[in-house]
Amino acid sequence: MTVVLTEDRAAVRIVTMNRPEARNAFDGDLIVELYAALVEADESQSVRAVVLTGSDPAFSAGVDLKLAAAEGEAYFRRHYDTPVIAQTGVMRTPIIAAVNGAAITGGLELALGCDFLIASEKALFADTHARVGVRPGGGMTARLPALVGMGRARRMSLVGEVLDAAEAFRIGLVTEVTAHDRLLDRAVELATAMTEPPADVVRDVKRMYVEGAGAHVLAALKTETTIARAGSTDTAALEERGRAVIARNKAQIS
Repeated sequence: MTVVLTEDRAAVRIVTMNRPEARNAFDGDLIVELYAALVEADESQSVRAVVLTGSDPAFSAGVDLKLAAAEGEAYFRRHYDTPVIAQTGVMRTPIIAAVNGAAITGGLELALGCDFLIASEKALFADTHARVGVRPGGGMTARLPALVGMGRARRMSLVGEVLDAAEAFRIGLVTEVTAHDRLLDRAVELATAMTEPPADVVRDVKRMYVEGAGAHVLAALKTETTIARAGSTDTAALEERGRAVIARNKAQIS
């Protein structure tokens, strides 16, 4: 099965994570293929905007806990060697996250690197890094506070609460909530609107936001990366912790 699907609608490229049986968690193939797809889209002269989404029922669960427990530190080194989660945040091409389901931990970081997020009514959001014993390293502590405020960001990361789409919209994490079956078409509509002005102007405006208003985010990213790489992960406990978090989250949203 192809773990990344791409489709072009005029100048908009749709990139879909396609490990639905694993809630689009990052295994080796998805890490490599999604990174390559995002880089290729960013370098393509024919692609003026990107929509990133997941195959139902999830956007992405982030870390593949079973694989991380089996591979240990080698799993996390793969993320450093092929920085797929960070790639959304360094793209010159405008990119929208169309969050169709759960965006958890690394999956949420992946979405946060996009220019903005829109959500299905079925979307869920959580940062469970701390609860599973993993340090965020893909931009969570840099980008989340810029959207929801420092207090709410710390609460999400330290408590690990699950937010539904309505609450995510209320606090500014997503810019719009739409019907589930309308999500992709709506994302393409917004992406198409970004392809209409001159490409160089759009890219420069995006750069102004990233390097100007987002200068503090770039500084925070450096701090996060430094601390994350200096730490160690108890990979033997990952899968057990993950099961506990999943059970807790199910209880929280039921």
